[in-house]
Amino acid sequence: MIHVIGINGSPHREGNTALLIGQVFQELEKAGIATEMVHLSGRKLMGCRACFKCYENRDQRCTIKDDLNECIAGMVAADGIILGSPTYFTDVTAEMKALIDRAGMVAKANDDMLRRKVGAAVVAVRRAGALHAFDTLNHFFLIGQMTIPGSNYWNMAFGMNPGDVREDGEGMETMRILGENMAFLLKKLHA
Repeated sequence: MIHVIGINGSPHREGNTALLIGQVFQELEKAGIATEMVHLSGRKLMGCRACFKCYENRDQRCTIKDDLNECIAGMVAADGIILGSPTYFTDVTAEMKALIDRAGMVAKANDDMLRRKVGAAVVAVRRAGALHAFDTLNHFFLIGQMTIPGSNYWNMAFGMNPGDVREDGEGMETMRILGENMAFLLKKLHA
């Protein structure tokens, strides 16, 4: 079965970012694609130390001993990856940045182990700065040789308090179409 992992980079497990990933998941599940949500909240994550041990070990793992290796293993096992983050000072959260830096380095050290997977970025934003966060996530997919499905607009929705993104009809529709397009692409790739 085709499987997509969604990684929520928000400190709020049930906040706007999780709701947006959930909207994409609804369309994937309608298409018979399995989904799994992983939350970075509550984890004590470190950024990449550029120690290059992953290049020596080549075991698809980071040498930092926290629970980020579970996320990396989930990404390797999945056919599709959704990375979601709220916008913090026009970029992704520190937890999401730690994930993309370390997973990106481990992937490069292991023959671009995420290449040809399908990747989609999802961003929640209160007011402005979301395009930079969106670009940060997409740069991770592109340098990893992943394929990115589009939607009818940039994959973002507006809201400040948990649940507010539900009131952004255009943003929610963008997520729904993203889910449809991601499902279409995954099914074509796995036909």
